Amino acid sequence: MPTTAQLIRGYEVVIGLENHVQLSTQSKIFSGASTAFGAAPNTQACPVDLALPGTLPVLNRAAVERAIRFGLAVGAKVAPLSIFARKNYFYPDLPKGYQISQFEIPVVQGGKVEFFVGDKKHVVNLTRAHLEEDAGKSLHEDYQGQSGIDLNRAGTPLLEIVSEPDMRSGAEAAEYAKTLHALVMWLGICDGNMQEGSFRCDVNVSVRKPGAPYGTRREIKNLNSFRYLIDAVHYEVNWQIDEIEDGRKIQQATVLYNPDTGETRAMRSKEDSADYRYFPDPDLPPLVIEPEWVARVKGEMPELPGVMAARFVEQDGLPEYDATMMTQSLATARYYEAAKAAGAAPKLVANWVMGEISKRLNSEGTAIDAAPVSPAVLTQLIGRITDGTISNNAAKQVFDALWTEGGSVDAIIEAKGLKQMSDTGAIEAILDEVLAANQKSVEEFRAGKDKAFNALVGQAMKATKGKANPALVNELLKKKLG
Repeated sequence: MPTTAQLIRGYEVVIGLENHVQLSTQSKIFSGASTAFGAAPNTQACPVDLALPGTLPVLNRAAVERAIRFGLAVGAKVAPLSIFARKNYFYPDLPKGYQISQFEIPVVQGGKVEFFVGDKKHVVNLTRAHLEEDAGKSLHEDYQGQSGIDLNRAGTPLLEIVSEPDMRSGAEAAEYAKTLHALVMWLGICDGNMQEGSFRCDVNVSVRKPGAPYGTRREIKNLNSFRYLIDAVHYEVNWQIDEIEDGRKIQQATVLYNPDTGETRAMRSKEDSADYRYFPDPDLPPLVIEPEWVARVKGEMPELPGVMAARFVEQDGLPEYDATMMTQSLATARYYEAAKAAGAAPKLVANWVMGEISKRLNSEGTAIDAAPVSPAVLTQLIGRITDGTISNNAAKQVFDALWTEGGSVDAIIEAKGLKQMSDTGAIEAILDEVLAANQKSVEEFRAGKDKAFNALVGQAMKATKGKANPALVNELLKKKLG
């Protein structure tokens, strides 16, 4: 049962995702045609993709291996036997009049994905992940009153990952999608390029009163941005609530999101599985995956994000949240480990990666492996904080200069005059002057007013123009007031 804070206008939101992941094979799932992006229309569609008479599909072994890799990563069952089926529907960019997919027995069954929303951990269960071919693409913009058909994508290998309806907000759905996106790139099974259609989100949304049966869902198709996902869910949820509150029933439908207007609109009534008249494809034998094949793929896999995060908790003493953030992507994990290997304290590296570095990367749309501040330079900066050369505030100024202008940590500290005053004798002399000039605060402190101590520290920092080592100021001031 959701809390009141999770309800929207008294309704519980129910969300499930279907993600189409384009697999990183060089050729298509049932033919030898190239999957490279950006070719001229219809130059990468062979007779098998075009469904010419007499052609037969042949399954791409590399696509199956990528499905196995994903199944192992999410703790799913990799089916020893799965079936390819024909999903029948008619559309101009579907040359066969059907799509080869999997229905009753998919290759990957079950599994789960764990992620954080803020500092709260969530788990979404997976229903399945199945192999299928992509359709072609209809082009409407360049033709006056007509549409063009590009069949380059026809037959491109997809892994469709279907979640249970376990999510209760757009933010939760977006974090799930981000985690899935990072995982498929981590595993090397997808390049993750959302603008090129390599990772697409279909979001099933319904609303209900708490405790009521599931409502009628509408499916928002082909979202290629996490921000659009949140915005589309927000609009759709409020639209559905308005309809229900006005006494109208929600009709099951497939809808599109328009980012320019921020609205969803119905594209067609939603088909059920019976409408597709699934039946086993007579041209393809059952897919048999021997245990030895699964074992070999498992042995070749990289260390998984969850395993690596657990290692960071155990070996580095990171909190679970920090460890999860350090394994959001393989590039982030490599950055963290490189800084740690250079000698920086793990927790301090994590703080900088989650703080200043993430803030800059997000605002500039930059990936961490292209960050102007390298792990080695960050380690030097952290070293100047821990040895007392500069304060945390000064470190942010140094970081800003490193990010925008480059240079060396020590040269920037010298040029900007940011070195902390750590000379005990000099600080004591300044404290003596501060105490003499602020007798009222001294009396208030001795009368038990703790705020007076902070006031004296503030005066001392002001007198040193913020350059005194704060920890040393506190220590010496306590001795003098003792």
